[in-house]
Amino acid sequence: MKPPPFDYVAAADLDEALEALADTSLEARPLAGGQSLVPMLNFRLAAPERLVDLNGVEELSGVEETEDGGLLLGAMTRHSTLERDSFIARRIPLLAEAARFIAHPQIRSRGTVGGSVAHADPAAELPAVLLTLGARVRIARRSRNGESGARVERTLDLGDFFLGPFYSALDPDELLTAIDVPPSPPGEGTAFDEVARRRGDYALAGVAARVRLDSRGVCDEAAISLVNGGSTPCLMKEAAQTLVGEKPTPEAIEAAAAACAETSDPAADMHATEEYRRHLIRVLTTRVVSHAADRART
Repeated sequence: MKPPPFDYVAAADLDEALEALADTSLEARPLAGGQSLVPMLNFRLAAPERLVDLNGVEELSGVEETEDGGLLLGAMTRHSTLERDSFIARRIPLLAEAARFIAHPQIRSRGTVGGSVAHADPAAELPAVLLTLGARVRIARRSRNGESGARVERTLDLGDFFLGPFYSALDPDELLTAIDVPPSPPGEGTAFDEVARRRGDYALAGVAARVRLDSRGVCDEAAISLVNGGSTPCLMKEAAQTLVGEKPTPEAIEAAAAACAETSDPAADMHATEEYRRHLIRVLTTRVVSHAADRART
């Protein structure tokens, strides 16, 4: 398989990348790690007329601590950085825990945080994890139609970013530049787990959870997100809300897991039926919320 012909731009900085995307004479797509886009090109599932290579844009890489103690992840930060960076593991342990489930080491060494989020794949681990953490995305584009300044930027809650399978709120001339992850407060525990046919395969189902307990051991905040639980990376707000105001007893956790499975919308395919995926979601939610609650207690 070979990709269709395309124009190639190796951007040296962010302004050059945005300029190439703003040129409407050719349909353009950014190229980050290429672990999703290149196979799509080879199978002719995507046929952009221009690829804008971001690998030379240094300002899109790196991990910074924000003023409130959270993390700012540059869009070109590799999955392997999430997996191996001890600073990330201390500050946002859920990122490090979930990163090792992403595909294979070779893919994690090239795949990027921004690329995974912008791809909006409901079967990907990172979008679900970042939804659980309450992350926000930073987006930039060149000015249009006489707008002041050379660059226009906006910030969007991740829950508002995913609009459908492989479809996000990004306009064709926009670029996801960074992801803001809030800090983990005291009394918070997180966990992630998934089931796949083989290690490194897309998950049949996966669950990420965050639980915060007060001094009495009562849950005052919870979040649950699903991998392959719907047409988009999905935050299960109603199911998580059943935990709030309750101690995370086995009964309370089982009720939340049942609600999560019932309100999920997994698709059937050659690998699993809808019923089996709902069963996995219920089992995984019970397991993951229990682990998150145990970690919150300690």
